[in-house]
Amino acid sequence: MKRENQSIITEFFLIGFSNLGHLQILLFFIFLLVYLTTLMANATIMTVIRLDRALHTPMYFFLFVLSCSETCYTLVIVPKMLTNLLSTNPAISFSGCATQLYFFVGFACTNCFLIAVMSYDRYIAICNPLNYTLIISQATCMQLILASSFCGFLISVVVNVLVFSVPFCASNRVNHFFCDISPVIKLGCTDTNLKEMVIFFLSILVLLVPFVLIFISYIFIVSTILKISSVEGQRKTFATCASHLTVVIVHYGCASFIYLRPTSLYSSDKDRLVAVTYTVITPLLNPLVYTLRNKEVKSALRKVLGRYSLPKTV
Repeated sequence: MKRENQSIITEFFLIGFSNLGHLQILLFFIFLLVYLTTLMANATIMTVIRLDRALHTPMYFFLFVLSCSETCYTLVIVPKMLTNLLSTNPAISFSGCATQLYFFVGFACTNCFLIAVMSYDRYIAICNPLNYTLIISQATCMQLILASSFCGFLISVVVNVLVFSVPFCASNRVNHFFCDISPVIKLGCTDTNLKEMVIFFLSILVLLVPFVLIFISYIFIVSTILKISSVEGQRKTFATCASHLTVVIVHYGCASFIYLRPTSLYSSDKDRLVAVTYTVITPLLNPLVYTLRNKEVKSALRKVLGRYSLPKTV
């Protein structure tokens, strides 16, 4: 076997921000602030849902799990990114890169399925309210959560095997700020078209299929809302879906831009900007949207803060 032009890769260099010079320090503080805010916001959402019994419903249980998953998702990417912004040697080991990609894809796929599950929950609540508690039972909630996680990490295993079974050439410079699919697989020495085709099919399964199901569910939801006689009733019913719909548009929009196209169309600068959006900004957007646009969460947050605030001194 000819191995002259190949070498064993033991580490990769994540050079996504290396050409920005002194701007890396500024980015470090910006991303650190956003990251800490994201952790605090998601922790706040989970704490409020846990402490307020009025939020112990399937809708908020799914939101609790999504916030937890989003927090883990950022833990996979952001700490290493922050470290590399301050480092002159932004290296990651081969096993570290594979681990990062595994958990990134696993949590990302899980989040896609969870958002679709949340739309199913809204569909049943609005279109079939009399049977809601029977259909969306506690057991059903757990089954949907476990199925989302299992499918997400099963797909991640397949993606990891496809990406890291490629023999890598001497170049180990990943033109990204984390180990993403396209930047890593592009370093392969062999023809990766078949592997990329399988990954593209999986992307359709993860992104397009749930989005179509969400779209169909919202057609029925809007149709049901329009049948409500009072405008105030229509407004209140749609308000329960507005936060979720905002998250759907941002989440699926950014992810589809990156993964629902061939690797040959990968544009490092533009894609890095979009990647920053769905790895750093979107996890912060979710709790903010659900806090600012949801009256029940805002009310619960005020009650929790009032309950645990310091007593006034006379």
